[in-house]
Parts: sequence; C-alpha cells; structure tokens
Amino acid sequence: MTYEFEAKTEKEAIEMAVNELRLERDQFDVEILETQKKSIFNKGYVKIRVHTLSEVPTANKSEEDRDYDERPRVKIDPVPQGEFEEKLVTFVKEMVEKMGYDVNVEITYREDKKIGIRMDSSFSSILIGRKGKNLDALQLLANIYAGRLGHEEIRVILDTENYRLRREETLVRLAYNTADKVRSSHNSILLEPMNPFERRLIHTTLNDIPDVETKSEGDGLYKQVRVLYKGIR
Repeated sequence: MTYEFEAKTEKEAIEMAVNELRLERDQFDVEILETQKKSIFNKGYVKIRVHTLSEVPTANKSEEDRDYDERPRVKIDPVPQGEFEEKLVTFVKEMVEKMGYDVNVEITYREDKKIGIRMDSSFSSILIGRKGKNLDALQLLANIYAGRLGHEEIRVILDTENYRLRREETLVRLAYNTADKVRSSHNSILLEPMNPFERRLIHTTLNDIPDVETKSEGDGLYKQVRVLYKGIR
C-alpha cells in the first residue's frame, strides 16, 4: 500500500506516517515527492509517499543505481536460507576475517533480485573506509562472487553500522546547503566524487528547486555532481 503525507519537514512527515499508520520506521520506505524550502513568500513544506512492506519503487532507476540503493526494510530472519545465501554469507565473513578483522554477518532483507547483508564488527570504521569506498569495494566483490554462483541477477547490498542510511541523510543536507550557496552566489559548485546511488540522490533532492540544476561530470564509477544556478540574474 502507498500513502502520501505533507508537513513542514521530512522528519515531521515521517512522524505523521508512523502515528497514522501505526508502523515502525523500518516497516516502510519513504519517497520524497515534492519539497518547497521556507522563504519570505511561503512557509515551506515536504510531501512524501510512504510505501509499506515490499512496495519499494524501482521505476526510472538505472541498473547502476540499483546496485547501491538501500533503505530500511521489514525485519526478517537473519539466518541464511538455502545454499546460495549460506555460501554468500560465508564468503563475506571469510573475506573480512582474511583482512584481519572480526565480523558477524547476517541477512537483513530479501527482495526480488536483491539481498541485503549486514556486517557487525568492532572495526566497522575500517570496513566503511573514506566516504564508504572500502564498503563499496567489498560489495563489488560480493556481487562478483554471487555471479560466479550463478546468480548474476541478484544484487548484493553490504552495510555496517547503518552507514548507507546515515550517508544518505548527510548527502541530503549537503545538497540543500550547496543549493543555498549557489543561489546566493550565482556560481556553480562541484561536489566530491560519488558513486551512482549517491549522485542520483543529489539530483533527486535538488530536482524540484526551480533556479538550480545539477549535472554529473567525469568518467568512471566515481563521478562528481556540479550544482549550477539557472535563475535570472
């Protein structure tokens, strides 16, 4: 089921959804439909669409975006089910342990052509790396291994310490702060190199701001997003 809520901030809209639907925060996914920042002419608001259970929107995502997309899902049995999951969890665990770090590996969600795996370790900061690059590298290896097991269609999403959600929240704040600077200075700003999912998040966050536009620059997996002013001077 899908529901729509509108409030002054995203946090308030999510709290409204929790109260009205009587669900835990990890039992639904949030899609931001519209954002209007507060100004002297309006009070500002955020409109969200809530997708319950497994109804997470996947339309209009490129294949590279899907590789990195991760949001809270409904809690499931973390114990591996079937030979494929057992081998995958074992591979991730042994890969990290061969790096010299203790780790406990669990399944966090199962979806059509996607599986989430959480790594709990006292060395999580190392597994994450700068801007999540170590985590992305481990995830890439896990996906290669899944392909060798005959499951090329399955995307494996690795996480630890809820990094991916925390990173998403940081990037949303970065997007809005950068847009404010661009609107004030009328100069473009080039952001740090990001993976495909992170870039898409910046584009989506600023998509509804009328006098700001974004574009990706560079080659390879980690490209940069440039935020530009397009209003009338």
